[in-house]
Amino acid sequence: MLNASDLLERVRMQKPLVHHLTNWVTIYDCANIVKAFGASPVMAHAKEEVADMASLASALVLNIGTLTSDLVEAMALAAHAANCKGIPVTLDVCGAGATKFRDDKCFEILEKVKVDIIKGNASEIARIAGEKVQTRGVDAMAVEEDLRDLAQELAKERSCTVVITGKEDIVADGERVILVKNGHPMMANIVGTGCMATSVIGAFSAVENDYVAAAASGLVCYEVAAEIAAKVARGPGSLKVEMFDAVYSLDAKAVEKMQRIEA
Repeated sequence: MLNASDLLERVRMQKPLVHHLTNWVTIYDCANIVKAFGASPVMAHAKEEVADMASLASALVLNIGTLTSDLVEAMALAAHAANCKGIPVTLDVCGAGATKFRDDKCFEILEKVKVDIIKGNASEIARIAGEKVQTRGVDAMAVEEDLRDLAQELAKERSCTVVITGKEDIVADGERVILVKNGHPMMANIVGTGCMATSVIGAFSAVENDYVAAAASGLVCYEVAAEIAAKVARGPGSLKVEMFDAVYSLDAKAVEKMQRIEA
Protein backbone atom coordinates (compact mmCIF):
# COMPACT_ATOMS: atom_id res chain seq x y z
CA MET A 1 0.00 0.00 0.00
CA LEU A 2 1.26 3.48 -0.90
CA ASN A 3 2.29 5.34 2.26
CA ALA A 4 1.60 8.89 1.10
CA SER A 5 1.27 10.26 4.64
CA ASP A 6 4.80 9.07 5.48
CA LEU A 7 6.23 11.02 2.54
CA LEU A 8 4.19 14.06 3.54
CA GLU A 9 5.83 13.94 6.96
CA ARG A 10 9.27 13.57 5.37
CA VAL A 11 8.70 16.69 3.24
CA ARG A 12 7.72 18.63 6.36
CA MET A 13 10.67 17.34 8.38
CA GLN A 14 13.37 17.67 5.71
CA LYS A 15 12.10 20.93 4.15
CA PRO A 16 13.86 20.28 0.82
CA LEU A 17 14.90 23.14 -1.44
CA VAL A 18 13.03 22.80 -4.73
CA HIS A 19 14.55 24.80 -7.59
CA HIS A 20 12.07 25.89 -10.29
CA LEU A 21 12.40 27.14 -13.83
CA THR A 22 8.71 27.39 -14.38
CA ASN A 23 5.66 28.97 -15.96
CA TRP A 24 5.45 32.75 -15.43
CA VAL A 25 1.64 32.54 -15.37
CA THR A 26 1.59 30.23 -12.36
CA ILE A 27 4.95 30.81 -10.67
CA TYR A 28 3.43 32.47 -7.58
CA ASP A 29 1.02 29.57 -7.01
CA CYS A 30 3.75 26.98 -7.53
CA ALA A 31 5.93 28.65 -4.92
CA ASN A 32 3.07 28.89 -2.45
CA ILE A 33 1.92 25.28 -2.79
CA VAL A 34 5.46 24.01 -2.20
CA LYS A 35 5.78 26.30 0.82
CA ALA A 36 2.40 25.17 2.18
CA PHE A 37 3.61 21.57 2.05
CA GLY A 38 6.61 22.55 4.16
CA ALA A 39 9.31 22.53 1.48
CA SER A 40 11.33 25.53 0.34
CA PRO A 41 10.78 26.87 -3.21
CA VAL A 42 13.28 28.93 -5.16
CA MET A 43 12.43 30.44 -8.56
CA ALA A 44 15.72 31.16 -10.33
CA HIS A 45 15.73 31.41 -14.13
CA ALA A 46 18.83 33.36 -15.13
CA LYS A 47 21.29 31.16 -17.02
CA GLU A 48 24.14 32.87 -15.15
CA GLU A 49 23.06 31.27 -11.85
CA VAL A 50 20.85 28.26 -12.57
CA ALA A 51 23.65 25.69 -12.34
CA ASP A 52 24.80 27.06 -8.99
CA MET A 53 21.25 27.13 -7.67
CA ALA A 54 20.48 23.61 -8.85
CA SER A 55 23.61 22.42 -7.09
CA LEU A 56 22.18 23.71 -3.80
CA ALA A 57 18.76 22.11 -4.29
CA SER A 58 17.26 18.71 -3.48
CA ALA A 59 15.06 18.65 -6.60
CA LEU A 60 14.66 20.53 -9.88
CA VAL A 61 11.33 21.34 -11.53
CA LEU A 62 11.16 22.44 -15.16
CA ASN A 63 7.92 23.70 -16.72
CA ILE A 64 7.79 24.90 -20.35
CA GLY A 65 4.45 26.68 -20.03
CA THR A 66 5.90 30.07 -21.02
CA LEU A 67 9.01 28.88 -22.79
CA THR A 68 11.58 30.86 -24.74
CA SER A 69 14.81 29.68 -26.34
CA ASP A 70 16.82 31.39 -23.60
CA LEU A 71 14.74 29.69 -20.90
CA VAL A 72 15.30 26.27 -22.46
CA GLU A 73 19.05 26.98 -22.52
CA ALA A 74 18.87 27.80 -18.81
CA MET A 75 16.83 24.63 -18.16
CA ALA A 76 19.51 22.50 -19.80
CA LEU A 77 22.24 24.13 -17.69
CA ALA A 78 20.24 23.60 -14.49
CA ALA A 79 19.37 20.02 -15.36
CA HIS A 80 22.97 19.19 -16.21
CA ALA A 81 24.01 20.45 -12.77
CA ALA A 82 21.20 18.43 -11.18
CA ASN A 83 22.28 15.31 -13.09
CA CYS A 84 25.85 15.77 -11.86
CA LYS A 85 24.64 16.06 -8.28
CA GLY A 86 22.20 13.16 -8.63
CA ILE A 87 19.07 15.10 -7.71
CA PRO A 88 15.74 14.40 -9.44
CA VAL A 89 14.60 16.42 -12.44
CA THR A 90 10.87 16.75 -13.16
CA LEU A 91 9.74 18.15 -16.53
CA ASP A 92 6.20 19.41 -17.13
CA VAL A 93 5.72 19.23 -20.91
CA CYS A 94 3.06 21.94 -20.69
CA GLY A 95 1.47 22.58 -24.10
CA ALA A 96 3.37 19.85 -25.95
CA GLY A 97 1.42 19.07 -29.11
CA ALA A 98 0.28 22.66 -29.58
CA THR A 99 3.15 24.01 -31.71
CA LYS A 100 6.25 22.65 -33.45
CA PHE A 101 8.47 25.00 -31.45
CA ARG A 102 7.12 23.67 -28.16
CA ASP A 103 7.51 20.07 -29.30
CA ASP A 104 11.06 20.67 -30.53
CA LYS A 105 12.12 22.26 -27.25
CA CYS A 106 10.66 19.39 -25.20
CA PHE A 107 12.62 16.87 -27.23
CA GLU A 108 15.72 19.07 -27.04
CA ILE A 109 15.60 19.01 -23.24
CA LEU A 110 14.97 15.26 -23.16
CA GLU A 111 17.91 14.59 -25.47
CA LYS A 112 20.36 16.91 -23.68
CA VAL A 113 19.79 15.88 -20.08
CA LYS A 114 18.39 13.09 -17.92
CA VAL A 115 14.79 13.74 -16.87
CA ASP A 116 13.56 11.52 -14.05
CA ILE A 117 9.84 12.40 -14.13
CA ILE A 118 7.91 13.54 -17.21
CA LYS A 119 4.49 15.00 -16.39
CA GLY A 120 1.66 16.23 -18.58
CA ASN A 121 -1.95 15.74 -19.54
CA ALA A 122 -3.07 13.01 -21.93
CA SER A 123 -2.39 14.79 -25.23
CA GLU A 124 0.88 16.33 -24.02
CA ILE A 125 2.28 12.95 -22.98
CA ALA A 126 0.95 11.31 -26.15
CA ARG A 127 2.85 13.85 -28.24
CA ILE A 128 6.08 13.26 -26.30
CA ALA A 129 5.52 9.54 -26.86
CA GLY A 130 5.51 10.20 -30.61
CA GLU A 131 1.77 10.15 -31.28
CA LYS A 132 0.23 12.58 -33.77
CA VAL A 133 -2.08 14.49 -31.45
CA GLN A 134 -3.02 18.13 -31.03
CA THR A 135 -3.11 19.97 -27.71
CA ARG A 136 -5.53 22.92 -27.47
CA GLY A 137 -3.21 25.52 -25.99
CA VAL A 138 -2.42 23.82 -22.70
CA ASP A 139 -5.73 21.93 -22.43
CA ALA A 140 -5.87 18.18 -23.00
CA MET A 141 -7.52 16.76 -26.10
CA ALA A 142 -8.83 13.23 -26.56
CA VAL A 143 -6.27 10.47 -27.07
CA GLU A 144 -7.39 7.15 -28.55
CA GLU A 145 -4.53 5.03 -27.22
CA ASP A 146 -4.69 3.25 -23.86
CA LEU A 147 -3.11 5.83 -21.56
CA ARG A 148 -1.67 3.30 -19.14
CA ASP A 149 0.12 1.49 -21.94
CA LEU A 150 1.25 4.83 -23.39
CA ALA A 151 2.70 5.92 -20.05
CA GLN A 152 4.55 2.65 -19.54
CA GLU A 153 6.00 2.60 -23.05
CA LEU A 154 7.27 6.17 -22.73
CA ALA A 155 8.68 5.36 -19.29
CA LYS A 156 10.58 2.40 -20.76
CA GLU A 157 11.81 4.41 -23.73
CA ARG A 158 13.07 7.30 -21.60
CA SER A 159 14.05 5.26 -18.50
CA CYS A 160 11.94 7.51 -16.30
CA THR A 161 8.67 7.85 -14.44
CA VAL A 162 5.71 9.21 -16.43
CA VAL A 163 2.74 11.03 -14.92
CA ILE A 164 -0.47 11.67 -16.87
CA THR A 165 -2.88 13.93 -15.01
CA GLY A 166 -6.61 13.92 -15.63
CA LYS A 167 -9.83 12.67 -14.06
CA GLU A 168 -7.70 9.74 -12.92
CA ASP A 169 -3.97 10.34 -12.69
CA ILE A 170 -1.62 7.69 -14.05
CA VAL A 171 1.86 7.22 -12.58
CA ALA A 172 4.02 4.65 -14.32
CA ASP A 173 7.50 3.34 -14.85
CA GLY A 174 8.50 0.36 -16.96
CA GLU A 175 7.08 -2.14 -14.48
CA ARG A 176 4.38 -0.49 -12.36
CA VAL A 177 1.25 1.59 -12.85
CA ILE A 178 -0.56 3.45 -10.05
CA LEU A 179 -3.88 5.22 -10.56
CA VAL A 180 -4.67 8.17 -8.30
CA LYS A 181 -8.40 8.86 -8.18
CA ASN A 182 -8.49 11.84 -5.82
CA GLY A 183 -9.20 15.45 -6.72
CA HIS A 184 -12.23 17.61 -7.44
CA PRO A 185 -13.79 18.67 -10.79
CA MET A 186 -13.57 22.37 -9.83
CA MET A 187 -9.78 22.14 -10.08
CA ALA A 188 -10.19 22.23 -13.86
CA ASN A 189 -11.58 25.78 -13.54
CA ILE A 190 -8.37 27.16 -12.01
CA VAL A 191 -5.36 28.07 -14.12
CA GLY A 192 -2.29 26.50 -12.57
CA THR A 193 -3.56 23.38 -10.80
CA GLY A 194 -1.48 21.25 -13.18
CA CYS A 195 1.63 23.38 -12.65
CA MET A 196 1.15 23.20 -8.90
CA ALA A 197 0.86 19.42 -9.14
CA THR A 198 4.23 19.32 -10.89
CA SER A 199 5.82 21.39 -8.12
CA VAL A 200 4.34 19.08 -5.49
CA ILE A 201 5.72 16.05 -7.34
CA GLY A 202 9.11 17.76 -7.36
CA ALA A 203 8.96 18.36 -3.61
CA PHE A 204 8.07 14.73 -2.89
CA SER A 205 10.77 13.43 -5.25
CA ALA A 206 13.28 15.30 -3.10
CA VAL A 207 12.61 12.96 -0.16
CA GLU A 208 11.94 9.63 -1.93
CA ASN A 209 14.07 8.08 -4.68
CA ASP A 210 11.29 5.72 -5.77
CA TYR A 211 9.81 8.29 -8.13
CA VAL A 212 6.61 6.34 -8.78
CA ALA A 213 5.89 6.37 -5.04
CA ALA A 214 6.98 10.02 -4.78
CA ALA A 215 4.79 11.22 -7.65
CA ALA A 216 1.76 9.21 -6.60
CA SER A 217 2.11 10.30 -2.96
CA GLY A 218 2.42 13.95 -3.92
CA LEU A 219 -0.68 13.76 -6.09
CA VAL A 220 -2.65 11.96 -3.39
CA CYS A 221 -1.83 14.58 -0.75
CA TYR A 222 -2.41 17.51 -3.11
CA GLU A 223 -5.73 16.17 -4.36
CA VAL A 224 -7.01 15.07 -0.95
CA ALA A 225 -6.38 18.66 0.15
CA ALA A 226 -8.37 19.86 -2.88
CA GLU A 227 -11.29 17.66 -1.86
CA ILE A 228 -11.19 19.07 1.66
CA ALA A 229 -11.02 22.61 0.28
CA ALA A 230 -13.94 22.03 -2.08
CA LYS A 231 -16.25 21.33 0.88
CA VAL A 232 -16.06 24.98 1.94
CA ALA A 233 -15.19 26.75 -1.32
CA ARG A 234 -17.82 28.87 -3.07
CA GLY A 235 -16.14 28.72 -6.48
CA PRO A 236 -12.74 28.46 -8.19
CA GLY A 237 -11.30 31.57 -6.54
CA SER A 238 -12.03 30.52 -3.00
CA LEU A 239 -11.07 26.93 -3.83
CA LYS A 240 -7.50 27.97 -4.59
CA VAL A 241 -7.20 29.89 -1.33
CA GLU A 242 -8.75 27.05 0.63
CA MET A 243 -6.39 24.56 -1.03
CA PHE A 244 -3.35 26.30 0.42
CA ASP A 245 -4.91 26.17 3.88
CA ALA A 246 -5.96 22.54 3.44
CA VAL A 247 -2.44 21.54 2.39
CA TYR A 248 -0.95 23.36 5.38
CA SER A 249 -3.35 21.61 7.78
CA LEU A 250 -3.30 18.18 6.11
CA ASP A 251 -2.65 15.29 8.46
CA ALA A 252 -1.92 11.59 8.11
CA LYS A 253 -5.39 10.58 9.29
CA ALA A 254 -7.10 12.52 6.48
CA VAL A 255 -4.70 11.22 3.84
CA GLU A 256 -5.07 7.60 4.93
CA LYS A 257 -8.86 7.86 5.14
CA MET A 258 -9.45 9.70 1.87
CA GLN A 259 -6.77 8.45 -0.53
CA ARG A 260 -8.16 6.53 -3.51
CA ILE A 261 -5.49 4.65 -5.40
CA GLU A 262 -5.33 1.56 -7.57
CA ALA A 263 -2.11 -0.34 -8.23
